[in-house]
Amino acid sequence: MAEKPGKVAKIRLGKLDQNKAQYDSAEEYDRRLGKLQKELLHIQQTYWHEKRRAIVVFEGWDAAGKGGAIRRMTEPLDPRGFHVWPISSPTAEEQSKHYLYRFWTKLPAAGTFAIFDRSWYGRVLVERVEKFATKDQWKRAYDEINEFERLLTDDGARIVKLFLHITPEEQLERFRERMKNPYKRWKLTEEDLRNRAKWDDYVKAAEAMFDRTSTPNAPWHAVEANSKWYARIKVLETVTAALKKGVNIAPPPVNGTVARMAAEVLGIHPDLAGVGGQTE
Repeated sequence: MAEKPGKVAKIRLGKLDQNKAQYDSAEEYDRRLGKLQKELLHIQQTYWHEKRRAIVVFEGWDAAGKGGAIRRMTEPLDPRGFHVWPISSPTAEEQSKHYLYRFWTKLPAAGTFAIFDRSWYGRVLVERVEKFATKDQWKRAYDEINEFERLLTDDGARIVKLFLHITPEEQLERFRERMKNPYKRWKLTEEDLRNRAKWDDYVKAAEAMFDRTSTPNAPWHAVEANSKWYARIKVLETVTAALKKGVNIAPPPVNGTVARMAAEVLGIHPDLAGVGGQTE
């Protein structure tokens, strides 16, 4: 049976405080960003050594800053230990299979992170609103997704789900900025502009998604994203907190054999008391 949503606080997009501004200077923002990036690198190293897996899901409005947040999150990481999956419309072959099929093939290997820039939640967001899925299909998807994620978390994977929210006014300003910048115009599509007319429908779909798929093991986290600096920091704070919960991210002990060889070959004599003279 699919996991039932637990006592997770309801998310209502209209009630999010977009006036949060905790960074008065670039120096303060850079300091906090650097600290969180270093911590995330240590978390990644722990996941690598312990063969843990993590899945980070990004959803949100067009121009909400998902790409910028993902770049800041992955900047410090070892590229061998993560993969970013940008999700667009399914191919003709993928459309002939269950919609979760293409995500099963992108799940992380042991010791790595999988980061999804949009995800399986398209079934209950864009496919619902644009009527690419029937009502029976998207209503059934809530339980299917909960079960999919329960299988993953029961198998030891950590799932962090983030929804970046901006106001319609902020989105309009960002669209205008993209049109003015020749290096950003490619980001603005006809679909982006058409979707603005269905803003209320998307809010309704998103809030239903939060209510039906925010579970104790995989809750949704809404990020106030009108301020790009605030959003990037909150994303990193949320991801690091979720991934290190119950995990010891201290460096692993020195391998006893390596320590003794280093003493012989390199002339380095570490204190082996903490190593215990054990070999692996």
